[in-house]
Amino acid sequence: MAGKNRSRTLFIVACLSPAIILMAIFMIYPVISVFQMSLYKWGGYSPDKQFVGLDNFMILAKDMNFIRSFQNTILLIVLVTVVTLAFALVFAAILTRVKFFGVNFFRVIFYIPNILSIVVISAMFSAIYDPSQGLLNSFLRLFEPKTWAGVQWLGNEKLVIFSLAITLIWQAIGYYMVMYMSSMASIPEDLYESSSLDGAGALKQFFTITIPLTWSTIRTTLTFFVISTINLSFLLVTALTGGGPNGSTEVFLSYMYKQANTNSAYGYGMAIGVVVFVFSFALSAILQAITKRDTYEF
Repeated sequence: MAGKNRSRTLFIVACLSPAIILMAIFMIYPVISVFQMSLYKWGGYSPDKQFVGLDNFMILAKDMNFIRSFQNTILLIVLVTVVTLAFALVFAAILTRVKFFGVNFFRVIFYIPNILSIVVISAMFSAIYDPSQGLLNSFLRLFEPKTWAGVQWLGNEKLVIFSLAITLIWQAIGYYMVMYMSSMASIPEDLYESSSLDGAGALKQFFTITIPLTWSTIRTTLTFFVISTINLSFLLVTALTGGGPNGSTEVFLSYMYKQANTNSAYGYGMAIGVVVFVFSFALSAILQAITKRDTYEF
């Protein structure tokens, strides 16, 4: 019996070892390196490193440019999460519950933005937001053709962050909609029929049946929202605005990239990376704790 258990243990270890080794090389070791490098003053290319302890973090706490990028990141996370979650749930419920002509066509159309490169999306919205010939200003000009001068959607410091948020929302809705649709499709039709007999309308069914029974999927996607918004906002800012105008669209990762690779302040950039790492996991843990509730079964 002992030999059988030992063989089983060795088999499990042998199966898991490749994944554990790869995870250690490509995930655990890089994370440890980021934490280690954040304690040094280093340009990234020279062999000379100066240990400065927590000085990078002390400077970071007083860096107004970093604080602004922190604020921009939080604003994007909140806007993109709330709006995308709301629209994705509504669209998923409609495409799952309502039978109409062309439903499969709309499923494909909504998902297309997710498969497009962020560079392609940036080019599209750069044309849409163009102040002189862009689609958005051209549409608004129909209502005031003589007096409308056009809005600088990517040039106005107060509007540009919201323009980025709209782009991120447009890109993300289809992906989360598909995830919610797969969860909603597993809900028994009998529940909706019984509630209809009790006089419940479509709106009441949505809040009392659909959302509670897809809550576990919603909780999971909240973590995706945080991580993906932080990553995609960096890609979109790099491709669309470059952090401008005047740093009004600078986000966590774009500021970290500029410090580490453009300003040759690699250690300082890694300190920002540590803050991003801790912030992402802390926010995900908080969201999971807040949204925890009993699992409904059917």
